[in-house]
Amino acid sequence: MILRAELFDLDHLNQEFETCSPQDILAWSWAHFQPDIAASSSFQTQSVPLLHMIAQVCPAMPVFFLDTGYHFPETLAFRDALQTWFGLDVQNIYSDPESKQHLENQVEPLYLRDPDLCCRIHKVEPMKRAMAGLAAWVTGVRRDQTAQRKSRRVIERREDGLVRIHPMLNWTQRDMWAYVDRYNLPVHPLFSQGYTSIGCAPCTRPVYDNEDERAGRWSGSDKTECGLHAATPISEQEDKNDK
Repeated sequence: MILRAELFDLDHLNQEFETCSPQDILAWSWAHFQPDIAASSSFQTQSVPLLHMIAQVCPAMPVFFLDTGYHFPETLAFRDALQTWFGLDVQNIYSDPESKQHLENQVEPLYLRDPDLCCRIHKVEPMKRAMAGLAAWVTGVRRDQTAQRKSRRVIERREDGLVRIHPMLNWTQRDMWAYVDRYNLPVHPLFSQGYTSIGCAPCTRPVYDNEDERAGRWSGSDKTECGLHAATPISEQEDKNDK
């Protein structure tokens, strides 16, 4: 039976989760929402600790990967390797072929012409379809990554009822690296080349000295999020885009 989020005191849970470990939050999430819960991952270096914890705490939890068709080959190889090493239940999510073909059948690529629409077609809408019927969604966002993410809470309820859970929210980049070093975990093959945050290849560049870890995403524009982790719920954001 799905335990709806309105049955929980979210303020009380967030106070408690502020001092809980990511593993404890994962264990609580799996106990309360299985089997109607899934995680999502971009399979980059900063994704590895959460994936490792899922493998240890709740290995049956599905892990969604948005295969946009624009990933670096190294990212796809890293995804496959982590799936094997950790024993993860990785489920690849794809965009609607007809929508993709219609919108990309232009001289200028969609990611250059309209990056927000490109993210919506390749990420937001496919994730929405994948999560249909789920009660909870686990992500690896951290407060120290962007200004927008600083205001997030460990557990949130979207207007459509879906519960978003962020076990790593209070971790810092230093915490992430300490965990990687402690368990001798692998890093993304492109990390050594300056790719501290990796998305689709056309929209990602290496990060240079004194830049934050996500500076290489959509460089040269005001865009900082694909839409999946925006403060506005996905359902509301789609309504705004349609207007």
